[in-house]
Amino acid sequence: MSAAAAPALAALAALLREDPLAPVADSTRERARDVHIADSLSGLEFEQLRDAERIADLGAGAGLPGLVLAAGLPDASVDLIESASRKCRFIERAIEAMGLPNAAALPERAEHLSRGTGREAYDAVTARAVGRLSTLAELASPLLRDGAALLAWKGRRDREQEAELARAAPRLAMEPVEIRAVSPYRGSRDRHIHLLRKNGPTPNELPRRDGLAAKRPFGAE
Repeated sequence: MSAAAAPALAALAALLREDPLAPVADSTRERARDVHIADSLSGLEFEQLRDAERIADLGAGAGLPGLVLAAGLPDASVDLIESASRKCRFIERAIEAMGLPNAAALPERAEHLSRGTGREAYDAVTARAVGRLSTLAELASPLLRDGAALLAWKGRRDREQEAELARAAPRLAMEPVEIRAVSPYRGSRDRHIHLLRKNGPTPNELPRRDGLAAKRPFGAE
């Protein structure tokens, strides 16, 4: 962790606690340092994330884990992808308050980014508490270069989602590698990070039309 990380993370904790427009549950505001920031930092246990030069955070929401990773990895470039304009405005305020020159809010859908400048441009993609595993793998695949990694933060393991992902993986050029239990903060239970690796060129059919990855995930049939 860089010397600048601590004050940057403190600024984020204050925003999550005090900004009424912060897109987090009210019940977590006072515990933001533990519930949100420590949980986001648990991704740094993975060398695939620590070594990444370009990171994309899918469905960034309140900027978690992307803002936390940008603070902890000052040499990495972190793009926070969030299609909701209100959430994007919060992320932009947080970037300014935290003093993060290596982070940027991208107000667009992942499918749009992967059709253009974001295609096979990233060393790692992250996603925290958004979407089914097969949906995340589909959205991440065209953003990742060959050999790069998707890290998906999840709670209790879901055998149905894992089986769905296993069926979908060959169509997505994505390979499940590891499911690691993490205990980032006191009182946390059943937290897991799923690690997937891009194992070939992006299939020509990806990305599909906007929203199809969520509405009709591969592997569900």
